[in-house]
Amino acid sequence: MIMNIVTEGDVENKLPTGVQLRSSDPQRFYFSILLKMSGSGQRLNVVPTVTVLGVVKARLVGATRGHALLKKKSDALTVQFRQILKKIVSTKESMGDKMKASSFALTEAKYVAGENMKHTVLENVQTATLKVRSRQENVAGVKLPKFDYFHEGETKNDLTGLARGGQQVQACRAAYVKAIEVLVELASLQTSFMTLDTAIKTTNRRVNALENVVKPRLENTITYIKGELDELEREDFFRLKKIQGFKKREIERQLAAARQFAEGQVAEKVSLQKGISLNSAQNMLSASEKDEDIIF
Repeated sequence: MIMNIVTEGDVENKLPTGVQLRSSDPQRFYFSILLKMSGSGQRLNVVPTVTVLGVVKARLVGATRGHALLKKKSDALTVQFRQILKKIVSTKESMGDKMKASSFALTEAKYVAGENMKHTVLENVQTATLKVRSRQENVAGVKLPKFDYFHEGETKNDLTGLARGGQQVQACRAAYVKAIEVLVELASLQTSFMTLDTAIKTTNRRVNALENVVKPRLENTITYIKGELDELEREDFFRLKKIQGFKKREIERQLAAARQFAEGQVAEKVSLQKGISLNSAQNMLSASEKDEDIIF
C-alpha cells in the first residue's frame, strides 16, 4: 500500500506544544507510523459544499470505472504475456536443433563442394529471396510488433554446385531457411515480450495508484465533506432553535404587555362607570402626597 512519506520536520510540526523528540528517540518512529496510519493529508484540499461533493463523487465513479478497466487490461496482458513466454521457451528449444542442423549442413556442403562454394553462391545470388516485414498487432490497446518472413522472386542458384556438391548446397540452403524462420519468429516473440512487460508494469502502477492513492483520497474527501455538511446542518438547526426561542420570548413579552394594557383599559372603564377617573384618582393621591400641610 502506498503511503505518504513523513519527514522529521512533519513529525515535529505535528507534536503538541512543548514536546520535543530526539533524533535517536524511538518515539519518533512510532509517532511517524501513527501519522501515516491516521491518513492526515489523504484527502483533497476543497471547500466543503454540496456542489464540490457532487464533483468529487463523479470523480470517484470515474476512478472506479477506470480502475476496473485497467484491471481487466492488466489481466488480458498477463494472459498474453504468459502465452508468449511459453512460445519463447518452445521456440528456443527448437532453435537449438535448427541451428545445429544448419551448421552440420554447411559443414557437409563445404566438405563436398569444396572451399570455392562460397564464391560460387555469391556470384549466382543478386538479391535476397527471403525477406522480413513488420506489422503491429493490437492486444488490449497495446501495439505489439510482429515480424513475418516471405519469399520474393525465384531462386536462381538451382544449378549451383552442378559439378559437385549441388545436393548438399541445396540442403544447406533449406536448413538455413528453416533457421532464419525460427530466428524471425523468436525475434517477434522477444520484442512482443519486452513490449508487454513494459505495458504490464505501467498498467499495474496505474492500478495500484488508483486503488491505494486516488480512490482512498476521494473517499476521504467525500467523508470529510459529508462531516462538514452535517456539522453545518447541526449549527443551522441550533441557530434556528435559538431564533425560535428568541421569537417565542418576544411574542410572550408582547402578549404580556398587551394583556397588561388590556387590564388597564378595563380598570379605566370600570372607574369611569363609577364616576371617577382612574387617572384623576391617581392625580389626587399624588397631590395629597405633595401637600406639606397634611400631617397624616
